[in-house]
Amino acid sequence: MRIDNQALIISTLKLSGVEQMALDLHFLEKTISKEEILFTLRFYHWEGDWISLGYHQKVIPPHWEKLLKDDVIKIVRRPSGGGAVLHSGGITYAITFKKSAYKSFSYEIVNNWLIKSFNKLGLRLERGHLKKSLIKENCFGTSYISDLIDQYGFKRIGSAQFRKKGAFLQHGEIQLNPPRDLWINLFGEEPPKKVNLSLTNEEIIKYLMNSFLETKSNLKIENISFKKDEIKELL
Repeated sequence: MRIDNQALIISTLKLSGVEQMALDLHFLEKTISKEEILFTLRFYHWEGDWISLGYHQKVIPPHWEKLLKDDVIKIVRRPSGGGAVLHSGGITYAITFKKSAYKSFSYEIVNNWLIKSFNKLGLRLERGHLKKSLIKENCFGTSYISDLIDQYGFKRIGSAQFRKKGAFLQHGEIQLNPPRDLWINLFGEEPPKKVNLSLTNEEIIKYLMNSFLETKSNLKIENISFKKDEIKELL
């Protein structure tokens, strides 16, 4: 019997960007250090309007710095790659998994799950086409093969990875209802259109979680819930 047969499912939390990134790295470290943990999965929201910068994104545009100074946005750096992502009105997912399970948790497998799930919810998605290009300021201005585009031609889900000690952290942002004025102010272009699925974000998360776990019936699932004071103590 395999030892690495446990999955941690973490409750949905609404926290600051700094706390969210710290939590993602915390669960990556648990995946690295605990032999029995095959993967962890969580969905979350952000307190306020945040931009997360990709690991290799070194320059912050001056007008973003002004928006930061004026407390219009907050900025945090992700451990994962890619361009900047505006987190507002959408859902973020984070998966950590061991390298030995890459065939089960690669971009392709995760995207298959998202395509199938959103298709049943009424949103048709397909993969992007670019294999490689220069990193743009706006992550959602470029569609790689690891990203998903909707039927209107908008990039709807962007994903990126970070690898450490034989384990991976994969981030993904699902843009559902991005604020138009702020998006244009930041990126100088139209945002993806609002998605109307007749479901709340919490209902979408519940559906995605259940559809993901349907194929993992052979694993021991442990549900983990946190309170805000426990988060501060943990981090």
